[in-house]
Amino acid sequence: MHEFFVFKRCSRPALDRVFTRFVPLLLGALLSGCSSLGYYGQLAEGQWQLLRARQPVQQVIADPATPPHLREHLRVAQKARAFASAQLKLPDNGSYRVYAALGRPYVVWNVFATPELSLQPVTHCFPIAGCVAYRGYYQQGAARGAAALMREQGLDVYVGGVEAYSTLGWFDDPILSSMLGWGEERLATVIFHELAHQRFYVQDDTEFNESFASFVEQEGTRQWRASRGLPPVEEDGAAQREQFIRLVLASRERLQAMYSGPLNDAGKRAAKQAEFERLRREYRQVRDRDWAGDRRFDGWMYGPLNNAKLLPFGLYDQWVPAFSQLFSEVGGDWPRFYQRVEALGQLPVAQRKAELQRLMGKARSHRTYAN
Repeated sequence: MHEFFVFKRCSRPALDRVFTRFVPLLLGALLSGCSSLGYYGQLAEGQWQLLRARQPVQQVIADPATPPHLREHLRVAQKARAFASAQLKLPDNGSYRVYAALGRPYVVWNVFATPELSLQPVTHCFPIAGCVAYRGYYQQGAARGAAALMREQGLDVYVGGVEAYSTLGWFDDPILSSMLGWGEERLATVIFHELAHQRFYVQDDTEFNESFASFVEQEGTRQWRASRGLPPVEEDGAAQREQFIRLVLASRERLQAMYSGPLNDAGKRAAKQAEFERLRREYRQVRDRDWAGDRRFDGWMYGPLNNAKLLPFGLYDQWVPAFSQLFSEVGGDWPRFYQRVEALGQLPVAQRKAELQRLMGKARSHRTYAN
């Protein structure tokens, strides 16, 4: 998900008119701060360039100059796209029926930040998307520059590249060249995930939105494979990734307890560094004992560690079992499932989380009974 979508949804021929009308409104709204003006300006320019780069997928497939591997990727993606609307009841629009070549490995770079002695993210609020725990930049240099300024303010900062995002249906989102490094299966699952964001989105609740989209992605992938006579996917490295995430989440919980404890700032700084060393030590033990020395996560673990680097963990799957339970309760009926999800999303935050917790409890009890 990306944070800046205030344009009117329209067909491509109308885009010039939209930007002509939009830019003066944008400038008027942001004259209160040059930094805000510059930031929103690069978002508008980056999105505009992305829209101009789009081509209909069928046109790319039919072009004799299209490399065979790209043509095959796009053919499979179009089958998955049709399945998403016909079987998963996801939006039937122009998204992922167009293609854009970027010429760079990521479409945006997100900058996460926290205080030095807290895991509370520095949040940023935007039209449509609401408040999120990052800022996105279309140029890596701009992201690094923003990160440097935040570090000068004493914040912990982390910059991460993003291969795809959703405009929540305000534009026809393209299949991006940055997505094509994945296998065909992964490309299909991302289409399911991002279309789920278009199907329903709650402002200011990242855990809800990402868990919902992750469930649709997982169940959609299961049904997509079954429709082609394929068994459930045994994703390479899935067990290692889950174990790695548990290690990071456990470390984050210990840090949270320490930051809210009685230590003074100097003591907290020392405990913070000791915790990161503990995380690395526990990672080495798991890697060498359980993974036969598989080093796929070494780059992340042995790079600089700080609070901000831990922020993305847990956001995408916290409530997935709750949505799975909800799907089971409606007998796997997608329209009824979406109705229940929308009802959940309309509840006040406290009630929504309480209902999700209730569903989580039922999911756990069903798993225990089944075992």
